[in-house]
Amino acid sequence: MARGIDYGGMMHRAMQGLIADVLRSVAAEGLPGEHHFFITFDTRDPDVQMADWLRERYPEEMTIVIQHWFDNLVIEKDHFEITLNFGNSPEPLHVPFDAVRTFVDPSVEFGLRFETQNEDDDEEDDEEDEDDAEDGVEVAEAEEAPKTGAEVVSLDKWRK
Repeated sequence: MARGIDYGGMMHRAMQGLIADVLRSVAAEGLPGEHHFFITFDTRDPDVQMADWLRERYPEEMTIVIQHWFDNLVIEKDHFEITLNFGNSPEPLHVPFDAVRTFVDPSVEFGLRFETQNEDDDEEDDEEDEDDAEDGVEVAEAEEAPKTGAEVVSLDKWRK
């Protein structure tokens, strides 16, 4: 018997698709107006590809800014690739969408936050704890990278 509709997983994939669509548009047409992005990703993801010196500097997570200079922006079904300038040293990055933790466009106060819940919250029953370990998505409006007091709507509260 089916367990039910996985709204959390469906929303997670839809938001990853939204990011892919935005990046595809930027790859084809460039950044319009004042748009720019802060993208934070988990550098521990085994499919993240980056220079060893960057991984040493950012052993857990890294935030990149796509704004003034970027090159080789390629979007695939499960990842994006981009070359960014780090201290006058262009470095290619390969970032799976599953590794992305936040995506923010402060020019229009838009942001997404993907959360992985690995810890049990209140030791409810075991079945609920297993469900809580799945990825969740929060939708946020942000004025700067997610440091502001903007309202965050958690989609996890509607999940079983």
